[in-house]
Amino acid sequence: MTEFEYKLELAKRAVTKGKLSRRDFTKFALAGGLTLTSANALFVRAARAEAKPGGHFRAGLGHGATTDTFDPATWAHGMNFAWGKGLTGAPLVRIDPKGNVVPYLAESMEPADGAKKWVFKLRKGVAFHNGKSVTADDVVGTVNYHIGPDSKSPGKAYLAGVASVKADGADTVVFELKGPDADFPYNLSNYQFPILAIVDGKPDLSGNGAGPFVLDGFEPGVKAHFKRNPNAFAPPNFDEVTQLSIVDPAARTNAYLAGEVDFSDKADLKTIDMLKSAPDTELYNVSGYQYYNAPMLVDQAPFDKLEVRQAIKWALNRQELVDKVLFGYGKPGNDSPIASAMKFATNPEPVYTYDPDKAKSLLKKAGMENLKVSLSAADAAFAGSVDCALLMAEQAKAAGIEIDVVREPNDGYWDNVWIKKPWCHCYWGGRPTADAMLTVSLAGDAAWNDTHWKNPRFNELLPMARAETDDAKRAAMYAEMQQLVHDDSGQIVMMFANYVGALSTKVAHGDLNADNDHDGGYMYDRWWFA
Repeated sequence: MTEFEYKLELAKRAVTKGKLSRRDFTKFALAGGLTLTSANALFVRAARAEAKPGGHFRAGLGHGATTDTFDPATWAHGMNFAWGKGLTGAPLVRIDPKGNVVPYLAESMEPADGAKKWVFKLRKGVAFHNGKSVTADDVVGTVNYHIGPDSKSPGKAYLAGVASVKADGADTVVFELKGPDADFPYNLSNYQFPILAIVDGKPDLSGNGAGPFVLDGFEPGVKAHFKRNPNAFAPPNFDEVTQLSIVDPAARTNAYLAGEVDFSDKADLKTIDMLKSAPDTELYNVSGYQYYNAPMLVDQAPFDKLEVRQAIKWALNRQELVDKVLFGYGKPGNDSPIASAMKFATNPEPVYTYDPDKAKSLLKKAGMENLKVSLSAADAAFAGSVDCALLMAEQAKAAGIEIDVVREPNDGYWDNVWIKKPWCHCYWGGRPTADAMLTVSLAGDAAWNDTHWKNPRFNELLPMARAETDDAKRAAMYAEMQQLVHDDSGQIVMMFANYVGALSTKVAHGDLNADNDHDGGYMYDRWWFA
């Protein structure tokens, strides 16, 4: 910690205690090199640092579909993301704002046998919303629901290293792994893994969880309403929460400006100035692990040809996409899904830049003079997706590549387009570890392998890196895997995008999680009304 950072912490504490004015705090912060916007945000946060219970929090989300259910094996987007993280659901562990994994429904977690075994002790006295006590058998049943032979859960990939899971009494769960894994608890923080009530050997998929909120109404593709769980082991601040599914960016912006919601995510960056200038508004702007990509199915023509995939990669001006789609709220990607701030991140070579001539040369190598392909896009993928696709089409013309932009319906996009159409837009909110990110999106047998890419060397390295305890050796393996993704896969990681939204200054919060949007999925039970 630098001297300025130390003094800044002291200044924030003084603001919290009412001993330092906004003017004096801002003057000090500006002298230390902070922007006026950052200084004001820090002051507001410090002034409202003491959490207060009560109130009805409303969120307008660019997510949701009429096919949504409370079965965690079907969850795929930001509407249901929070259900497992801290609305109805309670996972064994959570991720704190510093990126560390910490116990939640579990009371403790301890490795054994060189991290080949993990022992979790459950909190005592915790019950599901229907009054049933949470036991180790519920944890075992939940895990087996996701990893069973007939499971189609995306969570199955996260638990690929589990050899067995057993209850040792009512409050102890023992995971036996196929190999050592120091990062294993991070996997259990994923939103697909709230602990489910097991009744007669089957999981209760009704939304009956052990989380801080109780489901009080649900219209798929429209809204979900929750009330505070009076028996929550970790009580939330809000009395009520309403999630509104507003996939259209303009409608979402208007809902916020009209005061219909207290928070709106996935801001339409074309109109960001409207949100920035709105009264009593804090711009929610967090640089994290989120990326926007355009996965190509490598088992479908013409993407089954490596030269075609590489030609498209060189035919895109990623910096222009960042400038015109993200308006600077992000940075270009280089086809590795591992954000630069993550442990074991590397930047593969060569860096993909805009080179139409190289793209033409690769097409010629593939036996083509020209190429015509379709690209599916929708605001459900990310705000500005259609504009982004049109810009990609314009860029690719110089390389002799004609991109037909297909504007898909928002509703049903994740069921009918993603991993179904040969080439489409997608977003990934990020995961807390390199292993988790690579496993869920690129492992050969992963349900969410959205390129159908199956590289023998990559799939050999993935479990080896997971089991390796020497960080230097792990780093070398992850570097090789990222290079393979860059060179060979159908993954086009166009840009890493900040999480940008609008938040009423009536809402207070502490330090924000960067691993995913919505304060890592925890905003509903961590935030409060000032």
